[in-house]
Amino acid sequence: MIAPRRFLPSIPSLLALEAVDRLGSASAAAEDLSLTQSAVSRQLKQLEEQMGVDLIARDQMRMQLTPAGAGFAKEARAILTRLAQASVKLRANPDGGSFTLSILPSFGLHWLAPRLKGFAASHPGITVNLHTHNLPFSFDTGSAQAAIHYGTRDWPGVEYLPLMPKHVLPVCAPGLMDGPVARPAELLDYPLLHLETHPDCWEQWFHLHDVPAAKLRGMLFDQSSAMTQGAVHGLGVALLPDFLAENEIAQGRLALAMEGAAVSLGEYFLVWPADQAEEYPLIKFREWLLAQLEEK
Repeated sequence: MIAPRRFLPSIPSLLALEAVDRLGSASAAAEDLSLTQSAVSRQLKQLEEQMGVDLIARDQMRMQLTPAGAGFAKEARAILTRLAQASVKLRANPDGGSFTLSILPSFGLHWLAPRLKGFAASHPGITVNLHTHNLPFSFDTGSAQAAIHYGTRDWPGVEYLPLMPKHVLPVCAPGLMDGPVARPAELLDYPLLHLETHPDCWEQWFHLHDVPAAKLRGMLFDQSSAMTQGAVHGLGVALLPDFLAENEIAQGRLALAMEGAAVSLGEYFLVWPADQAEEYPLIKFREWLLAQLEEK
């Protein structure tokens, strides 16, 4: 339920308050908003009268907001940003079928993106906008309505759709070693490449093979794509998702560092805020994604 109109300030007054807070003066705010200084002052005065709260400290040479005004300006900025983003999405897709998905680069670009053409063909009225992320983020501060998450069910306030386990394979440049090692412990004799967002992957992998290994050192990369290139150029052995490793092996750029089946170090999920579960574009995307998982 929307609050009574007497609690809803006008957009021009919120723009004036935000601009003064951001720029520090009515004259700068007026120039930013293409208004006169008196017009900005009127908007601020009307806002104060409507709210019944002093928002501007006028007893100083330089216009400043009161603590209450600064707090209100911060909230207004977040609301205006979300409104602007919604307007951009509406203009980009007048049918209202647009949502933003935040993806992990390796999974999103190598597994999801090649399949999205099928989604676009079957749902021409829905546009999926892709943003990439490496580190955890908040739906409260970002623009995404859903995200690809890797790990465990440790994200508060969201709903989960399990996608698939993250199966990894140890790979390296074909010239780094004479051939695949026979035992997992032998990989400790080679430089190991690590991913900044999941720095304990090698420890997990060795633990699953009953090999004591702790505080492993080696080059650190911020993205799987950079780590893949490091492995291709002979910098060490990398643990890559099977869908990425198998493609590089097929092209002859990488080779298995040890024979054997891939092991799972976690799971991929689609996650979304619980209060957006019934958004039509997201429902259709989840249905399509489930169909893709059944076919793979």
